[in-house]
Amino acid sequence: MHILAQELNGVLEGTVASRLLSKLGSRLYFPKGIIAQAAEARISAHKANGTIGMAYSKGSPLLMSAIAEAMPLFTPEEIVAYAPTAGVEKARLAWKEMLIQKNPFINPEHISLPVVVPGITAGISYMSDLFLNEGDVIIASDPCWDNYELVFQERSGAVVKEIPFFNGGPGLAMESIERGVREAVETGTARIILNFPNNPSGYSPTIDEAERIFGLLEDVAARGADVLVFCDDAYFGLFYEDHIIQESIFCRLTNLHERILAVKIDGPTKEDYAWGLRMGFVTFGCKGMEARHYDALVKKLMGCIRSSVSCANTPAQYLMLQTMSDPRTNAEKEACFELLRRRYRAVKRFIAERPGHKALEPLPFNSGYFMSFRCNGLDAETLRRTLLAEHGIGTIALGGVYLRVAFSSIEEEDIPAVYRAIYDTAKALTE
Repeated sequence: MHILAQELNGVLEGTVASRLLSKLGSRLYFPKGIIAQAAEARISAHKANGTIGMAYSKGSPLLMSAIAEAMPLFTPEEIVAYAPTAGVEKARLAWKEMLIQKNPFINPEHISLPVVVPGITAGISYMSDLFLNEGDVIIASDPCWDNYELVFQERSGAVVKEIPFFNGGPGLAMESIERGVREAVETGTARIILNFPNNPSGYSPTIDEAERIFGLLEDVAARGADVLVFCDDAYFGLFYEDHIIQESIFCRLTNLHERILAVKIDGPTKEDYAWGLRMGFVTFGCKGMEARHYDALVKKLMGCIRSSVSCANTPAQYLMLQTMSDPRTNAEKEACFELLRRRYRAVKRFIAERPGHKALEPLPFNSGYFMSFRCNGLDAETLRRTLLAEHGIGTIALGGVYLRVAFSSIEEEDIPAVYRAIYDTAKALTE
């Protein structure tokens, strides 16, 4: 094992992170090579800096006119220069400050400085590299985003154990969740990914449900289990009901117990309606960890980044910074939120007026971009194909059981007609 990896492992020794690292995670380190030496040179090379493979003229990177004209407000450094492996420092600091503002109960001392990754999916994949070995079990919701299986099982060789999160009631199936977690900790370790607002159900926990989740995880940790929680917060903030917990689950987890390591994976993708920027953040949090521990974890994550994409997109980071500082942004985001909430309410009204459909059982939903139906006596893929072929309506079938509908991309005035077609088609296919 490389000496730098051994040094980082030594820093982490005795923490929950050390015990949770995968074999690959234990081997990872950030090399003191080109990138590290270039970082030193940026500080001290006052006369000339010959460390990075970029072409400069008079202190600025060379830049094609077409690119410069497309981004007139940016400097060449902000458009085409390599970003640091962990991300532009201003972007990392700004995102952490925003986390604190949006989540007032978070303890800034119990979280790391966020690391920039090339999209939320990349962040999840890097966490799989760091913490999952072949055969490890990670709990996910049933239903869950289909990419979890591809990331955790196909790439890392881990096992995704889907636990029913909805059993026909108005909210989370807490008994099912508790049973799944307590079964997992019989091995001494529980690994779980929590995605709220959930994709594909569009559900976020109520305040009471969140308290039960916190109590469950704190209890198993207090009994001696190590707990790893990935918080997939891709749709954070899109909460349409007052009784939903308004903070990220991550925040409380970072203050619960020394044996709970939480990882927040988020970004401007959905929060700031910037899907194509492919930019995300990874933030670590644990009650029992200090700055030196976070620094070691960040360096291991930087090893993941350096050995895959080298660094995230530079213009995306500066675009995010510009958006965050623009005085128009808050009002525009609020207008986008209201648009989505109106669509959500239109779907709610339609479903409430048509209870007890024979074939379609709507899962609870209160947030995010989606809602889903459980298909009873009907194959979801057959329904999807029929809707597309006969009505020109696109939906997503998951596992033959669930049909996901993204109301986020349907105009409010079209929602009744779209959902009427879904209901009528499902009825016709089961008669």
